[in-house]
Amino acid sequence: MSHSETHPQVSYLEYQGKYKGILGWLTTTDHKRIALLYMYCIVVFFFVAAILGLTMSIEKMRPGQDIMNAQTYNGLFTVHGIIMIFMIVIPGLAAVFGNFALPLLIGARDVAFPKLNLFSWYLYVIGAILAVLSQLLKGGAPDTGWTFYVPYSAGSSTNVIWALTAAFILGFSNILTGLNFIVTIHRMRAPGMTWFKMPLFPWSLYATAWIQVLATPIVGITLLMVIAERVLHIGFFDPALGGDPVLFQHLFWIYSHPAVYIMILPAMGVITEIFPTFSQKPVFGYGAIAISSLAIAFVGYFVWGHHMFTSGISYWSKWFFSFLTFIVAVPSAIKVFNWISTMYGGSIQMRPPLLYAISFVFLFMIGGFTGLFLGALATNVQLHDTTFVVAHFHYIIFGGMGFAFFAAIHYWYPKMYGKMYSDRWAYIAWGFTFVGFNLLYFPQFIIGVQGMPRRYFDYLPQFQWGHMLSGFGAFILLIGLILMAWNLIYHVKRGAIAPANPWKGVTLEWQIASPPTLENFEEIPVIKHNPYWFGTEEEIKREKKSVTRNT
Repeated sequence: MSHSETHPQVSYLEYQGKYKGILGWLTTTDHKRIALLYMYCIVVFFFVAAILGLTMSIEKMRPGQDIMNAQTYNGLFTVHGIIMIFMIVIPGLAAVFGNFALPLLIGARDVAFPKLNLFSWYLYVIGAILAVLSQLLKGGAPDTGWTFYVPYSAGSSTNVIWALTAAFILGFSNILTGLNFIVTIHRMRAPGMTWFKMPLFPWSLYATAWIQVLATPIVGITLLMVIAERVLHIGFFDPALGGDPVLFQHLFWIYSHPAVYIMILPAMGVITEIFPTFSQKPVFGYGAIAISSLAIAFVGYFVWGHHMFTSGISYWSKWFFSFLTFIVAVPSAIKVFNWISTMYGGSIQMRPPLLYAISFVFLFMIGGFTGLFLGALATNVQLHDTTFVVAHFHYIIFGGMGFAFFAAIHYWYPKMYGKMYSDRWAYIAWGFTFVGFNLLYFPQFIIGVQGMPRRYFDYLPQFQWGHMLSGFGAFILLIGLILMAWNLIYHVKRGAIAPANPWKGVTLEWQIASPPTLENFEEIPVIKHNPYWFGTEEEIKREKKSVTRNT
């Protein structure tokens, strides 16, 4: 007898299982609880990294040394990058909302390998602990930047090996999550849910999972090679040992550019779920969006060299990588066109999830267009290693993955907790977050074009205005993030009871209780329509009666 039969009315938040309290959470195999475990860890680390970023912005509001020296600054931006990339951005959307929503969206009771899912979270925690220890142990925080470029990582006397080991373990967590999602999507879709009747968020998770499985081992091996070089003095990358530092760049970016799509594809999937729900009409160009996700994942494997235009690679290599960089923009543009077309003629409800989704599109387009400047050979030489690259990167990653994460938490919050947050405070938090983000990063485009290098502790007085504006933007952004967190945390206990379907969504997760019961569905649904089928009330009633009779 299943748990859903023995505890049919018990939500996953209330279900205790064999153990109670914190031990019940630490031993759970329920995909929804594991999603929340990931989310709580990621949110804590996000605020730690955000505070580190704020201190760097404060230091750079005036030329010269103010609150830290150059070595401390180098350690801070390395720690900030490691936490943000390896512990937040790469696992973020897939680990949290992939775990929570994927089985619900495809009509499954859990992921294919629940115990492996829990093990992935433990690997994440172990890797995160090692990353934090690398900052605290004797030897000092690693000062190489999150890319661990050789010869810096080969010669630094700081705790580079700890950070490399942490990144290696975090990579294993991602691989296992990807494997779990691939098998879940292949084997556990509800009856009648063919590939082209599957919602588009699972499509994006499917494309992401293949990148996680195929690309992550490359960076894992590369990090082990750096460790071996430091410990055993084997000459892989260090020129002093006969190695080639450009080889490290190739191996690192062969993974790290597909990793950008690990970050952004789930974000695109979240946005594709939100637009039809708050426009109350089917998504425009379902097939084009689904195929474009796979196209982005595939072409993304072949564009890593645009990070290396100034490293001495051949002219024809530069031409090839530049061309493919422009090609990979095409499927992304298809998605933007389809999102806007979905809204056209719809019955639009401007609720907080849609507001964050529209912000995502705006910021992602700025990041995408500025990426074309970096993909062009001539302008890349001028802009390489300037704050223009920093701004572009954050518009893609924070403006993309970050705002999609905010959209997702506001979208699925009623389903997660069975409570409603305050729309008024959500709008206020959005205002601070959106204004602060743009004030923080947009000036860096301008001073980057003027020649301000990135990662520099100090700078010429002519760039102070840009850093001053960025510092004020960092404060405003942090206020918005705190207001958002307060609104969501406060209403977990005090919010109004959420109905099963507060947004009038049509995908499967909105057809069950909020929060869901332990095994999601009392009876596995039978799928007959496109996942975004908005029928009339009479059609929906007839459909429900038909499903009941079939059951």
